[in-house]
Amino acid sequence: MSNENKSIHEFDFNLICEYFSSMERQGPGSPDATVNALRFIDNLTNESRIADIGCGTGGQTMVLAQHTSGHITAIDLFPTFVDLLNTNAAKRKIQSRIKGIVGSMDNLPFRNEELDLIWCEGAIYNIGFERGLYEWHKFLKTGGYIAVSEASWFTAERPDEINTFWQDAYPEIDTIPNKVAQLQKAGYVPVANFILPESCWTDHYYVPQVEAQEVFLKKYRGNRTAEELIANQRHEALLYSKYGKYYGYVFYIGKKI
Repeated sequence: MSNENKSIHEFDFNLICEYFSSMERQGPGSPDATVNALRFIDNLTNESRIADIGCGTGGQTMVLAQHTSGHITAIDLFPTFVDLLNTNAAKRKIQSRIKGIVGSMDNLPFRNEELDLIWCEGAIYNIGFERGLYEWHKFLKTGGYIAVSEASWFTAERPDEINTFWQDAYPEIDTIPNKVAQLQKAGYVPVANFILPESCWTDHYYVPQVEAQEVFLKKYRGNRTAEELIANQRHEALLYSKYGKYYGYVFYIGKKI
């Protein structure tokens, strides 16, 4: 595999964590997209229990807290991300409603039927879309919701370059109708789905990386692994600029039956 086509998983976790901890979001998304997805979810109260799985540094967690009134447990594998999330929650004086904990999405600390809402922006790919839907189903109350954003194809066919890139990086990428069918098969009523706007990739994800990359490369000058990580991110951004009409993130919202 060439350096250009490396998956992000092939790099040192500590370097990945340091690089992405400097940004508000660790994947494509935006506050508007988070709020838009929340519009399809009802019956949340002060007593609602919400899990934000793969929360990163908590960009979307803070938006969830602003637009809901329940208690949010935010989980991520990287302690640095969780520390930043908890610090930001304290600065906003909402630490009583947000608890960031270190944990793995394949070993969640919830009881069966404990949660009213499971949220996961741009992170379910770590466990796999179908696996996550099935394994997390038991944690939701009947009538509870799941909302995830997932890489998806917009067309049945696409150029070989982008098809090869995504099949290598995430073989579970699929078309929107197939993803909806998987959601339904896993025991949810498909409530809504929508494509995240291009700005979620550009303004909120790739553009903030430009300055971060320069700082990172200066700090790790001569470090081949760090340089390859940045080259990988730049290559990914270039591919999106060329082929963004063929793929993107899609929010999928389902209700447990």
